[in-house]
Amino acid sequence: MSAQSAYQAEEARLEEAVEDIKRQIGGIGPRYTGDDFTEQMLDLQQEERRQRLEIAQKEAYFGRIDFQEDGKELPLPLYIGKAGVGRSGSNDLLVVDWRAPVASLFYSFSGGEAPVSYDSPDGEIGGTVHLKRNLMVRQTELLRLVDSFVRGQEEDAVTDEFLLFRLGESKDNKLRDIVSTIQQEQDRIIRADKNLALFIQGVAGSGKTTVALHRLAFLLYQYSGRIRSERMIIFAPNRMFLDYISGVLPELGVGDIVQTTFADWAIELLDKEVELRSQAETLEFWFEQPHTPEDFQQASGQLKGSTVFKEALDAKLAELEASLLPDEPFEPLPGWKLLPLKMKEWHETDYGEESIMRRRERLVSRIKRWLESELKDRGVADKKIRAKAVAKLNAFTKKIPSYTAPQLYRKLLEGKQGAELLPAALAKATAARLKQGEAESEDLAPLVYLHIKLHGLGRPFFDHIVIDEAQDYSPFQLEALRLCQQQPSMTVLGDLQQGIHAYAGVSDWNELSGLFADGSTGYFELDRSYRSTTEIIDFANRVLAGMSGSVKPAVPVFRSGDAVELEPCADGDWGNRLAEVVRSWQKEELFQTIAVIGRTERECQDIHDALTGAGLDAALVNARQPAYGGGLTVVPAYLSKGLEFDAVLVADAGADAYGQADAKLLYVACTRALHRLRLLYRGEPTSLIGDEA
Repeated sequence: MSAQSAYQAEEARLEEAVEDIKRQIGGIGPRYTGDDFTEQMLDLQQEERRQRLEIAQKEAYFGRIDFQEDGKELPLPLYIGKAGVGRSGSNDLLVVDWRAPVASLFYSFSGGEAPVSYDSPDGEIGGTVHLKRNLMVRQTELLRLVDSFVRGQEEDAVTDEFLLFRLGESKDNKLRDIVSTIQQEQDRIIRADKNLALFIQGVAGSGKTTVALHRLAFLLYQYSGRIRSERMIIFAPNRMFLDYISGVLPELGVGDIVQTTFADWAIELLDKEVELRSQAETLEFWFEQPHTPEDFQQASGQLKGSTVFKEALDAKLAELEASLLPDEPFEPLPGWKLLPLKMKEWHETDYGEESIMRRRERLVSRIKRWLESELKDRGVADKKIRAKAVAKLNAFTKKIPSYTAPQLYRKLLEGKQGAELLPAALAKATAARLKQGEAESEDLAPLVYLHIKLHGLGRPFFDHIVIDEAQDYSPFQLEALRLCQQQPSMTVLGDLQQGIHAYAGVSDWNELSGLFADGSTGYFELDRSYRSTTEIIDFANRVLAGMSGSVKPAVPVFRSGDAVELEPCADGDWGNRLAEVVRSWQKEELFQTIAVIGRTERECQDIHDALTGAGLDAALVNARQPAYGGGLTVVPAYLSKGLEFDAVLVADAGADAYGQADAKLLYVACTRALHRLRLLYRGEPTSLIGDEA
């Protein structure tokens, strides 16, 4: 069949599919508004079906694979889309859901004449692929058709044409789904078993965040009825990044998944008993002045985030639990005694694995019931005698300690015992802040851990947890989150090469994966970068060339573009030159989003002043930013992580801005660019790019 005939046939099939979907939408009646529970449940199912059909109506499908199952005479064309849709009046599928087992062939098959197979609920299904076709559909219109495999014509296939076309598109201010271009190595992660703590090392631009979001959608489909979206949670690095990724799950038809930051979640869990001290000061301290490796090793975030600190707190919790048991009898009236041995028996045999303060509450209640029983059995009716006994009860139970997490944390860090846990000055400063109702970000993991140990989670366990930028998490944070699940089910992703928060994070994934039992973890590496051109990735890799480590450098998808530009700039001409570069880029239609990346927040303020002074409309991003709005953005390098822009201008890559210790920071800045990267430098260029200047 000729290309034109194939295109016309697909247009006709699309038109038929859209009409069928419209008829199905039209056949769904109005919403039920009554009080009957059964009808409400039926209405909910109908509404979910309507939403699924509306997704399919806008973009019915994106791929086709013709698969001949073993034992069948002819191949069956399967159209793959975001939402599965049955054909009206039959049991045939109009569209196969991308998460269905058979749809895995679309992602795993990369060509060749050999037989293939996929895992189904009925076992392994084998067969032969005859055609793999990519289709771009927008608002019911077929815009593009690319055959990546035609059996018998493989030499003519253009395997990456569709992917490269999609990668070459300009970006707006939101992350989008990649369901039509999921690659084989990404699909393996998405479809991995649920009951694992899955660690993903992904280079900049490898799609790890998007893969994790698609994994959530897959798990909800695969384990339907066993897990629920409202018991899933995504931890993102900041609120601006949350806004950036907010559109992906709705595009996939998934709602109700909590998307938050660890800090916001922790403060809420602690009933807002503490407020988070502004992180702007922390960021300014670590990124706006030089530091030695020793500074990072002794940082409060490293000390408080360590398993050593967690184990020290565990020892204190054990002491606290032992103190819950009175070492003297309760004697409400002369001759009436409840012995410590009996109270110990209740505590150790009746209260199971409940939290410490819950066990305290139950012990107090049991003592109270004992007194009430004794008063009744002994026939004590005199109000004065009863009041005296109750007063003794209140005095006795007050001796059994009760704490909230902030109260206990502060008590443990005060005085001499604080120096047993942390350096004395750090313990004293932390206790003083807690007294004022404030906590540093590194205190949140210990506080959450103590809260759950003391009071329990107080809400359903999480079915699945996603942690993004996990290289910036401490082992203690992961220990705290482990308490929020009955069994490990996590997707933990990040890039050690972007571990710029060395004062708090990890340098090796074993520091986190080692917290889990053998056999309960999985590890994947994504070393292909789909974001940037080959020239940009090669340049960024050279920035990290002098660093040691086990992480593989990024491998670019072959998408060639403009060479990376390095340009010296005099101090007096710096602001004008920034504005000139931006203005020239804005004339190019490809560049919908442009970032000027500075080294520090203060420098970014100067950049913003220069651009706005030149008449340019620029947004200035800071640590308190709730959203990223696209267009022209000025952002510090340490806040740009996770974002991507059509073009990036590094405002100053001079030696005074980036020393050898800043390689990861400059790498982050460079790898934000999709199509164009230019670096200005004042004075001498940083030695990280010195040979290229």
